[in-house]
Formats: sequence, C-alpha cells, structure tokens
Amino acid sequence: MVRAIAFLFLLIPGIISAMGIKLMRDTLFNEFHPIFIYTGIQFTVGLILFLAGLVFITGFIVHRDRKRQRSKKSTNEQ
Repeated sequence: MVRAIAFLFLLIPGIISAMGIKLMRDTLFNEFHPIFIYTGIQFTVGLILFLAGLVFITGFIVHRDRKRQRSKKSTNEQ
C-alpha cells in the first residue's frame, strides 16, 4: 500500500510536467489554447508547470534517499 501511495505521489507531478511540456511544444508550433491570451503566457505557464513537477519529483527522491541513508549530505570537510 505504501508503494502505491508513493507511486501516486510521483505520477501526479509527472502528469503536470508532461502538460507543461505539451504547452511549451504547442507554443513553438503555433497551436494556441483559447484560455491563454498571448503566446508568451502559454509558454510561461508550461515552463512553470514543467519546473514545478520536476522539482517535486527530484525533491521526493532526494528526501527518500537521505531518509534511507543512501546519499551523503554534502559537507565542506577535507
């Protein structure tokens, strides 16, 4: 059950990132959605969605790895 919940936590931001990529691609190929007034707004919203999903997924993975002590925290020791 825990793995299914973790899968959903990664699936939803993945879908959001895919929507962001689609909006940016549609802007580049001149396919505009009627809810956006200007092309720059559509591209910016797509970029924000993509980055938000990407940041959530990477943060989730880093948090999980640190919790299981698989990655070391960076220190300035020499």
